[in-house]
Amino acid sequence: MPDRRAGLTGLLLALASAAAFGTSGVFASALLSSGWSAAAAVTLRVGLGALVLTVPALLQLRGRWSLLRANLGSVVAFGLLAVAGCQLAYFLAIGRLSVGVALLLEYSGVVLVVLWTWLRHGQRPSPVTAAGVVVAIAGLVLVLDVVRGAEIDLLGVFWGLLAAVGLAVYFVVSGRTDGALPPLVSAWGGLAIGAVVLGAAAAVGLVPWRTTAADVDLAGTQVSWLVPLLGLALVAAAFAYATGVAAIRRLGSRTSSFVGLTEVLFAVLFAWLALGQQPGPVQLVGGVVVLAGIVLVRAGEGNPAPVEPVPGRDPVAQA
Repeated sequence: MPDRRAGLTGLLLALASAAAFGTSGVFASALLSSGWSAAAAVTLRVGLGALVLTVPALLQLRGRWSLLRANLGSVVAFGLLAVAGCQLAYFLAIGRLSVGVALLLEYSGVVLVVLWTWLRHGQRPSPVTAAGVVVAIAGLVLVLDVVRGAEIDLLGVFWGLLAAVGLAVYFVVSGRTDGALPPLVSAWGGLAIGAVVLGAAAAVGLVPWRTTAADVDLAGTQVSWLVPLLGLALVAAAFAYATGVAAIRRLGSRTSSFVGLTEVLFAVLFAWLALGQQPGPVQLVGGVVVLAGIVLVRAGEGNPAPVEPVPGRDPVAQA
């Protein structure tokens, strides 16, 4: 019963996290359409998200700085690769690829998670899990409508695959349970480091930085630019990452990575409700196929315990 309850709690947290991440498209589009650059929006999103989590994180630590030092490698990897690296690689990918292709490459990171848990921890995927992987990716292709208007560029593909690595690191590092930081503290540390790296990238001109204080159009209503920015920081960063890490601890990195694919479905839903971007029949069918793939993966996994590293060794350093 405790395992089932933990699994249900993890599933609900994973869906809540995916839904929160899915709101980023609506909030970001309001800023981008008013003249903001994507780099400025995401850097402030991550930085303010870290700021919001600072006090709760310090209260959870309660002076246990030794715990933070012991997990410093994991926190740095989380911030450098899963937060900043993933975002930067995606920005560079969409400069050369269509958005659908770039997203498909990024979310192929769930396949890397399956391979990692198989090769590193010996968790060979069952036939049902393998079928679920294929079905979920096929559904994602339909939802993102990759075939129509696809633009392929080798350098863009490289950046898209690098974003996939960042996404895989997010799930693998967050799945660590042995002596790990509390989920909220892990999210705080990762966001703080990610904000510094993204800010540095903007400062040296690697990504463009543009902001404006003009009012923006959010879901058909004129509001202050602070509204979508706070939505990005509070919902799509602080809440999304904190609940995401907590979910991964309960479900394990492999199952939670596929539940995370629902972020795309939530993004499509929110774009429909808030922006009037109604999905086509192919996208609706793709959504059903993605859900079917997730159900298959979950059924194939059963109730696995979260992945734990070999005692005394840092999985990030080994990776």
